[in-house]
Amino acid sequence: MIRFFLSVIFYFFLLNLNSQEKRPNILFIISDDQDAETLDVYAKNSCDTPVIDNLSKSGISFTSAYHMGSYRAAVCTPSRIMLMTGRNLWETDGYNINYPPLNYVHDFKMNYSKITSESPEYYSMPAIFKRAGYYTFRTSKRGNSFEGANLLFEERYDRTNREGDDLNGNAWHAQKVIDFIQTRSKSNSTKKPFLIYLGFSHPHDPRRGKKELLKKYGAQSPGIPKKLNNKLPPLPVNYLPSHPFPHGHKEVRDENLVEGVMTQRNEIVIRNEKGKDYACIEDMDYQIGRVIEALELSGEIDNTYIFFTSDHGVAIGRHGLIGKQNLYEHSWRIPLIVSGPKIKKNKKIKGNIYLSDILPTLCEIAEIDIPKTVDGKSFNSILVGKRKKIRNVMYGVYSGGTKPGIRAVKKNNWKLIKYDVNNGNIQKNQLFNLKKNPNELLIEHHMKDVVETTGNNPKNNQVNLADDPKFQRKLRKMEKLLFNKMEDFGDPYKFWNQD
Repeated sequence: MIRFFLSVIFYFFLLNLNSQEKRPNILFIISDDQDAETLDVYAKNSCDTPVIDNLSKSGISFTSAYHMGSYRAAVCTPSRIMLMTGRNLWETDGYNINYPPLNYVHDFKMNYSKITSESPEYYSMPAIFKRAGYYTFRTSKRGNSFEGANLLFEERYDRTNREGDDLNGNAWHAQKVIDFIQTRSKSNSTKKPFLIYLGFSHPHDPRRGKKELLKKYGAQSPGIPKKLNNKLPPLPVNYLPSHPFPHGHKEVRDENLVEGVMTQRNEIVIRNEKGKDYACIEDMDYQIGRVIEALELSGEIDNTYIFFTSDHGVAIGRHGLIGKQNLYEHSWRIPLIVSGPKIKKNKKIKGNIYLSDILPTLCEIAEIDIPKTVDGKSFNSILVGKRKKIRNVMYGVYSGGTKPGIRAVKKNNWKLIKYDVNNGNIQKNQLFNLKKNPNELLIEHHMKDVVETTGNNPKNNQVNLADDPKFQRKLRKMEKLLFNKMEDFGDPYKFWNQD
């Protein structure tokens, strides 16, 4: 009888072990400052990214995915905190972002022993997945993220690599992942499922791409070409030589101190910067291909979900801006592509997703209970074909400069951007029908010199509609929607005409 019970116990142990082995692996890839429209799946005139293009063809690309916003100039910081915790923007202010010294030696066990179930990092991505039996691995840039979570990855490699060579560029991060996969493949021990966090430092400025790729896109770094050339990417259709009004953070680094740009906004500077951007992204794409090839050789690709996204977009000349401290689509929206087991191929789906929705989605994929601390919503129901979107309204924030700053709300085709900046001296509304005016063109885009420069002739209705008497009812409706969302998310500020 005892032998029988031992046999039963051993059987269920093996059954559980086999189940563990079949749990999906996760390769999560995030770029730094990448506009969605640099990719074929989102726009024309994009750069060459055959690997990411193949990911989009083998999976789902979300056309309405956003970072919620920022309460500081470094937009990437709250973006990554929301990603790591699944919490909304206003809950993440004050989280630990203090990086250790350069001579820091990573000790996961010691770091984990210092937290309790009351600590926000206890419910962060690496801690949740470690407790669920996953092996957690991270390589990414230093800084501008949730250090409390970074301390809890079992393996961690940090370096900010923005140069145009393999040692100090994208290849360094990719190689760390490849080494991990190859070492794992050679091991004879039972393999846990893995969660790999691969964070590239490109295409964030100064965008020092590889020489051959800069040449391909007609770009120069450092400096700018002496004259325009046909290889340079074209100007965006919503290019402006300057923003029409102060947008609340004029002194921010991204608008004044980007290498090779500074305060210049002329055609050759912007097109050169786009060429540099494309060169960095194409190299990053190549390195992602190397990682995927290593997964294929290891035999684990068929059991691996691959997520590709970015922390936010960036303007690079659009609306007269260079940085990401704004809520136009080019900076608020993010690329998001998911490929993996059982996911439909070559689908473009709206989604209405925030970065904070990724953690609960990963949990559901891995059959891990979603912590109660998570505000985000799992979009696994979209991945398995049951839904097209998980919410109807999107809310956005930029409050890193003067307060309250900028807010946005989007529902269906309509979007409102509201400004209360420069100590109340700038109080403006921008209302867009994104179906008819997807590039959020303003009256300034109709000016003769701008049309001649961009080659784009806007339609009469491609303007800010906020001051048009015909759309005052829509404006009031969108304002009410925005104010309700501000209250829902605990926004601590109010606008001049908000009760």
